[in-house]
Amino acid sequence: MLFYYAIAAALVIIDQWTKWLVVRYMEVGDRITVLDPYLAILSHRNRGAAWGMLQGQMWLFYIVTVVVVAGILYYFHKHGKEGGAGFRVSLMMLLGGALGNFIDRLRMGEVVDFVDVLVPVIGYDFPIFNVADAALTIGVILLIVHMLLEELKEKRKKKES
Repeated sequence: MLFYYAIAAALVIIDQWTKWLVVRYMEVGDRITVLDPYLAILSHRNRGAAWGMLQGQMWLFYIVTVVVVAGILYYFHKHGKEGGAGFRVSLMMLLGGALGNFIDRLRMGEVVDFVDVLVPVIGYDFPIFNVADAALTIGVILLIVHMLLEELKEKRKKKES
């Protein structure tokens, strides 16, 4: 179990370190091109949730984060062993992502975002995000995949019975 907590801790450390670098060496609005025009580091602050929703509602984010973290820990300890490695990794990615952004909200009253992506072909300017956001997204995707695979497994068991 400790290995999985190390995943969450590593995500928090990487998230906080990259945000510290952005805050330390860039002004808000500064942009460093990495792969023009598709990838850049853009110093941005977000006082809301994903895509800037619910701006300034910090009290709501505090409550939601505490509930989410408690839920993740509960499921990890209650169902982690039977859920398998993929399930445990997905929960720890969610935990690391939630804690990374929570730390920002507590310390600064806003979240530091910096990854700016333009999706080729369709020319979609993806909302600016950070390591914690990426961990949350990947964690949700892994959790959905896990749930779909479990459902398929259950259907196969019922067919065989």
